[in-house]
Amino acid sequence: MIRVLLADDQALLREGFRALIDREADMTVIGEASDGAQAVQRSRQVQPDVVLMDIRMPGTDGLEATRQLLSGPADSGVRVLILTTFDQDDYVYEALLAGASGYVLKDLRQAELVAAIRTVAAGDAMLSPSVTRRLIETYCRRPPPAGAQLPDALNDLTGREVDVLTLMARGQSNAEIGDNLFLSASTIKTHVGRILTKLAVRDRLQAVVLAYESGLIEPGTTKPT
Repeated sequence: MIRVLLADDQALLREGFRALIDREADMTVIGEASDGAQAVQRSRQVQPDVVLMDIRMPGTDGLEATRQLLSGPADSGVRVLILTTFDQDDYVYEALLAGASGYVLKDLRQAELVAAIRTVAAGDAMLSPSVTRRLIETYCRRPPPAGAQLPDALNDLTGREVDVLTLMARGQSNAEIGDNLFLSASTIKTHVGRILTKLAVRDRLQAVVLAYESGLIEPGTTKPT
């Protein structure tokens, strides 16, 4: 059962999301919040699997709430799916840096929202179709914030893991990476798991962001070296 916390300042939208989610056999809404501060507090109380987080809310916004929720260990379990009306590059970039596992827009279909929640709960990343890899390739070239510490584990990746991470950064699935490297999908899955563990990140999207920011992978790279 996927446990979902709703964070949105509009009660009518929360009611609609609750009705949609609770009718699914494999997920349930376990709490609601009308602003970012409540979202952090309620999340720590009820420990959801996924927080469905709006960006613009009174007081503490969704971006700051995401930073606070995900500032702990990567294995804490909670994942954040940003659900917003704002398809703006800066918001996407800040959400990814804050640790969000997904960013989707409120104009998506009901079935797509349910699928996005399942994807994020499973540990994968989810971006709205309109949020293209251009965002990662452009914005992740910015230098890390002053004082940021990039993990030494980047240097611990094997050559094959760098190959896999490079193709992940091109948006390829495990099956596609396997075809490119002449390896089975299960072997690629094992490599991805080791990459996430070494980098101490929650999902493949966060690994890709870190790889771009560190300079390990440069935008425009299409093949592993």
